[in-house]
Amino acid sequence: MRYQPPDDAQRQEFHQGISRHAYTMFGAHPVWQDEDCWHFTVWAPNAQAVSLTGEFCFWEYERHPMVKQFDGTWEIRLPNALFTPDSNPDCFSYAGAEDKLRTYKYAIKDWNGHWTLKADPYAFAGELRPNTASLLYDLDGYEWSDGDWMAKRRNYVPYKSPVNIYELHLASWRRGENGRMLNYDEIADQLIPYIEEMGYTHVELMPVMEHPLDMSWGYQVTGYYAATARHGSPKQLMSFIDRMHQSGIGVILDWVPAHFPRDEIGLRRFDGSSCYEHEDPRRAEMPQWGTMMFDYARGEVCSFMLSNACFWLEVFHADGLRVDAVSSMLYHDFAREEGYLGNMYGGRENLEAIAFLKMLNQTVYRDFPGVMMIAEESSAFPKITHPVDEGGLGFGFKWNMGWMNDMLAYIKLDPVYRRWHHDKITFSLMYAFSENYILPFSHDEVVHGKKSMLDKQPGDLWQKFAGLRALYGYTMAHPGKKLLFMGAEFGHFIEWNFDGQLDWFLMVYERHPDLCRCVRLLNRFYREHPAFWQIEKSWDGFMWLTPDDKERSIVVFMRTDEKGNSIICMTNFTSAFYPQFRFGLPQPGSVDEVFNTDLKDFGGSNQYNAFSIQAEEEVCNGLPYSVQVCVPPMSTVYFDYKKQPLPKKPKETKAAKTKAITDTKQEDRDDGTA
Repeated sequence: MRYQPPDDAQRQEFHQGISRHAYTMFGAHPVWQDEDCWHFTVWAPNAQAVSLTGEFCFWEYERHPMVKQFDGTWEIRLPNALFTPDSNPDCFSYAGAEDKLRTYKYAIKDWNGHWTLKADPYAFAGELRPNTASLLYDLDGYEWSDGDWMAKRRNYVPYKSPVNIYELHLASWRRGENGRMLNYDEIADQLIPYIEEMGYTHVELMPVMEHPLDMSWGYQVTGYYAATARHGSPKQLMSFIDRMHQSGIGVILDWVPAHFPRDEIGLRRFDGSSCYEHEDPRRAEMPQWGTMMFDYARGEVCSFMLSNACFWLEVFHADGLRVDAVSSMLYHDFAREEGYLGNMYGGRENLEAIAFLKMLNQTVYRDFPGVMMIAEESSAFPKITHPVDEGGLGFGFKWNMGWMNDMLAYIKLDPVYRRWHHDKITFSLMYAFSENYILPFSHDEVVHGKKSMLDKQPGDLWQKFAGLRALYGYTMAHPGKKLLFMGAEFGHFIEWNFDGQLDWFLMVYERHPDLCRCVRLLNRFYREHPAFWQIEKSWDGFMWLTPDDKERSIVVFMRTDEKGNSIICMTNFTSAFYPQFRFGLPQPGSVDEVFNTDLKDFGGSNQYNAFSIQAEEEVCNGLPYSVQVCVPPMSTVYFDYKKQPLPKKPKETKAAKTKAITDTKQEDRDDGTA
């Protein structure tokens, strides 16, 4: 990415907080000036001095001083020869010298005369941990082959399309020999055929931005513009996304705009003062996570993060960003039990962060049609996914954390006690159409003693697997797009461990392959039936048929597509088998069982409805027609509902109308009312 000097307007945009191409101005860029050079720019407005240092000058702090510009940025331009072993006279030859000479940091002297080494906030690559230096890297030169995908994406409408996301952590999905982390190419070789076979529409990658600590899972970022070196180079990540697109798979990246770690090489007190965080610790520090919060009252911070979001969408062709910890951005008092600094009106809302999120979403949806902006937001803040001009934040989707918490709390209960908590199933429909939702069973739900998705289920092994199949079937039919964390699709029994691969050996044991087969066919059923994803925002696509059967813990509802085709979902959350169960229908027709999580192929008891069942004119749950079916134990069953027109009422003749009026008048006379 060649350096283009910014004009005055671009500089002003950066400081005003509206720049979306700040990464072209800052960081290290190749440039031609009589010879190949590298141009470096860093924002450190309160530094006394800034120098460029690295292996190329034996980490001497003051050999290459940078020049301060009028707006608090510092610049220097050095010949490329300094960073190559053959051209640097001070360099001695040793293995890996070429890579080492491309390392650099900024040596920053604060107003107290204290020197600190800082990584480049805009660096496009960094050293593999535990090393922390930035690396010279030219992003130009990769030839993309996903033109067809990108052209289709411009017209993609996710709200009326199937969205079924497989969330994964690249370092622990699979490992190589002796526990070696795979590179991006090796992961793509194995992941693409797996996603194609399983039928997911997207993958969501936990943060791939550079971070120093594996235990943070990538959520404590030090290199916001650098793809982590754990799996290779930035261009290898480009190739990974390119290959996914060529296989028809979307790629969503987790993105962390709320907070950053306290590591000395990072953004905290970058030039000796608070550049990226607020000066007051009541607003700057996040005690719960041990991190620092971005100060979105600063224009430079807004430009840094706005440009970063656009960078991953534009340069790496990402298909969406899942924005982490939005709640912590919306409220100054989030997880601050010992007091907080309110906004200018004394309130708890973070007005500047709210304004940033609105600008972010407006910019992304204007410049990158077809992508998805997804909020991980757990509070009751209104209109997260409503357009900005309607008073919303402008996100495309929101994780439905309320539904997720209710469902996981419900399935942990012994089935005997579920009848007293039936509202946890039905309550979600009180607000299901208020936002554009994604139903997440994410990594956060299978760590820190919460147990795996399989082990959350009570009972013996048969009940655990049957309960999980029933839950997945229910989830697939419930309004909202879908997300499932890796390993849950085949019944990973222990909690997720970031430091090793998934327990793939389970696939040679009984039950686990059966569950995986069930999930695979569920995924395909979901994609093939628009009733499950075409109308997500209104009651036009959903109808309760049996919402309140608490005693048997059974729910039945109907999903409908834009053409009127309907699929009925029936879920039994207990181990009881009901040979005869009646539920209502709005009009005549027939129902045919088309999917059943209790089939023998999935490890179930193989109770099913073998034949088409004709609706009877018998009122049930206030509906004029009904059918009687068998209900397998601990299961979800789908029925194809073939509707027939309602019978027409006989047209009333003129003579009949006249007679009815005459009879009514005569009755009134007899009663003395006329």
